[in-house]
Amino acid sequence: MDTASAGCLGQILLVDDTPANLVLLSRLLTQKGYAVEAVTSGMAALTTVPKLQPDLILLDICMPEMDGYTVCRQLRVNPETREIPIIFISALDEVVDKLKAFAAGGVDYITKPFQLAEVLARVETHLTIRRLRQELEVQNARLQHEIRERQRAEEKYRSIFENCLEGIFQLSPDRRYLSANPALARIYGYESAEVLMADSHRNFYVRRGRQEELDVYLRLYGEVSEFESQVYRKDGSRIWISENVRAVRAEDGSLHYYEGTVQDITERKQTEAELRYQRRESERLLLSILPQSIAQQLKRKPDTIADSFSDVTVLFADLVSFTAFSTRVTPVELVNFLNQIFSAFDQLVEKFGLEKIKTIGDEYMVAGGLPLPRPDHAEAMAEMALAMQQIVQQFRSDQGEPFQLRIGIHTGAVVAGVIGKKKFTYDLWGETVNLASRLQSQGIAGHIQVSPSVYQRLCHRYWLEPRGMLLIRGYGELPTYWLKGRRT
Repeated sequence: MDTASAGCLGQILLVDDTPANLVLLSRLLTQKGYAVEAVTSGMAALTTVPKLQPDLILLDICMPEMDGYTVCRQLRVNPETREIPIIFISALDEVVDKLKAFAAGGVDYITKPFQLAEVLARVETHLTIRRLRQELEVQNARLQHEIRERQRAEEKYRSIFENCLEGIFQLSPDRRYLSANPALARIYGYESAEVLMADSHRNFYVRRGRQEELDVYLRLYGEVSEFESQVYRKDGSRIWISENVRAVRAEDGSLHYYEGTVQDITERKQTEAELRYQRRESERLLLSILPQSIAQQLKRKPDTIADSFSDVTVLFADLVSFTAFSTRVTPVELVNFLNQIFSAFDQLVEKFGLEKIKTIGDEYMVAGGLPLPRPDHAEAMAEMALAMQQIVQQFRSDQGEPFQLRIGIHTGAVVAGVIGKKKFTYDLWGETVNLASRLQSQGIAGHIQVSPSVYQRLCHRYWLEPRGMLLIRGYGELPTYWLKGRRT
């Protein structure tokens, strides 16, 4: 759909059977300049999408009559709707649910309760990718059309005008034009070959010394192929040309004249520059969501990436009472608040050489010791946790009370890998992740709860206080400890 004429950033269709979600997302996206339509069932979505042709669909999974997976699969088999990007938004958080969503044809997956900033970022990313793909498809179709037209013209007029598609010239040893065809005059912006030949004294090259470089090559090798340069046209505008030149010598070896061809390659250069820009942007986007070493590995070999790590420290942190706070502030205030806190945490991750894995609502997950192993990952995570507590004390709720964190840390083995085909995510799995999450959820506000394995790593350099035996869901009773600070 052409949304530019409508004066908006893009047309988005919301599909969710929960009116509250539709109202929240619709308000947010409309404020950001998007045109929003909403339906409350899968059948309504299948009827609306072919008519509306939205630029992007935000699709819930758990709906009566027809779930989101079925809706996505049916849209993907329809030639009119198969290219529309679909982002799933669901409370289902298991890996199998996400894999099922991607297998159905989704380009991304956002877990409820969602962060509005994350929704906006992902919507903007996929709309940008869609626009760039459409622009490249249009450009490619236009180029293919031009190529076909040129081929037909060449086949029709080859016997007469075979050499007229490119500029053709002859130059005397002192670089005066002996002959030039109309195509060469057009390339340089002259109304005729005769006018061009009368302007032989002019230096067309933009870069100083480029003419001398060409002369050196011709003296050394006698010919030059695909000599690419930027030149001035008659009106002063700049274009790119590719020259093929050879020296023609008399029987006694003396230089008789130069002859060659010139091709305007400006469009090709512009396309190459655009491709380089898109490549840099793709790499930047990849590095923003994946660790650098994983991103480099994925570029070299875009297969499934999965590794086992025997010694990793995992931290989960949760903002206590944040849910109640979120009901008392506006969406913009909520997003700005989370952005401030999580941005501060991101800086700590970089400072201590750790790896941010993800944020889930108001929960923050960090790992140390991967993808590049390091022996002091437990100590680095302890410093991270203590610094997080100091930072969060600087923020206060709308009622003036300081926020507190509930933090859990565990050290052990994990499996790490990249999931997704179009939208990549680096994530961790295993008992270490589960236990760290349990230590956080069964902790106390304002405290850092650690497992025995973390205690063994830290007890010589940090002050830790036994909490006692704690009954942890799925693990039974386990001794845990409070991390209080660094020993002086």
